[in-house]
Amino acid sequence: MRDLILQEQFEIEVLEWLNSGRFLRFLYFGGGTMLRLCHGLDRYSVDLDFWIAEPRQAATLFGRLEQYLGRFYILKDAAAKHFSLLFELKTAKYPRSLKIEIRTGDRKPETEQAIAYSPHADRQVLLQAMTLQQMMLLKTAALLDRGEIRDAYDLEFLVKRGLQPSGKKTTLEDILRRIDAFKKTDYTSKLGSLIEPDKRPYYRDHNFRILKAAIETVLRTQD
Repeated sequence: MRDLILQEQFEIEVLEWLNSGRFLRFLYFGGGTMLRLCHGLDRYSVDLDFWIAEPRQAATLFGRLEQYLGRFYILKDAAAKHFSLLFELKTAKYPRSLKIEIRTGDRKPETEQAIAYSPHADRQVLLQAMTLQQMMLLKTAALLDRGEIRDAYDLEFLVKRGLQPSGKKTTLEDILRRIDAFKKTDYTSKLGSLIEPDKRPYYRDHNFRILKAAIETVLRTQD
């Protein structure tokens, strides 16, 4: 857990630098790290994910960010791709590198003002973040696209926060199939490495029962 705690301090530090450089006004914060830092998601997340506020500014923003971040960190990677801007930062202060992805598509997400903070850091950063409802949609799409157990974990977290699973019957049924397809190594290795040891047996033994029950309730209303 020590490396993950340090990684979270790294994330807060970078958010503060982005705020100081006035870059956060062009970005919407999302992903699992946003859920953890802004809403208390009880798993660690190791990357920073953003959506650009104005896609036409992507090229200019990339050049400015590359120059700015290079003042504080070693840039292991910096690439402007068709639908995203990618950076990978490294510093001797932290054991892991930190990846930043900024999506540059035309879709404007639903956002709200939020504060990013960590119990392991003494800084807080005010920013514009995805709403929880927007994250429910994005995490549903992510689970169906890449089938990662962390996305199911995040969906169950959102259900616990009072959000209802959404989508067509076929979409919800696909989610249930994805959950049932997770293997032992998904729980012990992929998910287990991101959550505290005392939480691991619950998910290994109960297989996202809260999320599955919420989906099954919605499905019954659709019949």
